[in-house]
Amino acid sequence: MRTLALKIDVDTLRGTREGVPALVKLLQQQKAQATFLFSLGPDHTGRALKRVFRKGFLGKVKRTSVLEHYGLKTLLYGTLLPGPDIGRSSTKIMTAVAAAHFEVGVHTWDHTAWQDQLHQRPRTWAQQQIRLAVERFRGIFGQSPVVHGAAGWQMTEDALAMLDEQGFLWSSDCRGIQPFIPLIHQQPARCMQLPTTLPTLDELIGLDGINPTNVAQAILARTAEDPPHGHVFTLHAELEGQRLLPVFQELLEGWRSQGYRFCSLADMAALLDPRALPLCPVIQGTVPGRSGSLAVQGALA
Repeated sequence: MRTLALKIDVDTLRGTREGVPALVKLLQQQKAQATFLFSLGPDHTGRALKRVFRKGFLGKVKRTSVLEHYGLKTLLYGTLLPGPDIGRSSTKIMTAVAAAHFEVGVHTWDHTAWQDQLHQRPRTWAQQQIRLAVERFRGIFGQSPVVHGAAGWQMTEDALAMLDEQGFLWSSDCRGIQPFIPLIHQQPARCMQLPTTLPTLDELIGLDGINPTNVAQAILARTAEDPPHGHVFTLHAELEGQRLLPVFQELLEGWRSQGYRFCSLADMAALLDPRALPLCPVIQGTVPGRSGSLAVQGALA
């Protein structure tokens, strides 16, 4: 059977409170498994507006109706409004996801800071961000996290090394074509990578005549052929969990018709033998429809 892992990035307080419960309900109705990756510290979404100077960012904002999806209040967090602590204020919602038997893991501590500052800060900064997220996760769930998915697909070799140090077993930190073992300073890591293999909805909407009414069909066209290594699809609680929820439902129904089995990242990892996975570096690259550079799977070593 074809395998498709659903990876849900939860970036904001609003996404946690409104998008996550809606997604849990839909997934349960569809009898679909998924992995929820939580932002566990402050919501500083408003500080992301300084990306206005980044090439392609303004175009993405216009195409994807950022204000409509995120809401004005969220876009003021960290600027005119203090950034609320997502983990502290949303513990019940997060633990309810785990109680519903979905895999839960770490997305980030401070989403905006990680996405915008990782490559400018010393390695100790990234290490501290990961430690804070791991400690908060333990406080909420009573156990250590084993799955990680980097905010904005931003990653460095030192951050990858920190995942090994903190005991993560699998992660989805980059874009790529198949599961692999990342090389850290030319040495194999212990934590395997399950990269996102499909474009996200916000990368497609507004380009080449694609809009919310036909974007599901654009994705389904890419999954029609049998994938040799399965697929990982990343969605966001702020988008597919709210205004784009009907689109996500259409995708689930379409994928089921194509013969896919929906699984978590843990389920996908359980099917793999780490010893048989290729060794690849994680490098900086670009993805159509997304501004700036991000971590991508490099060529086979």
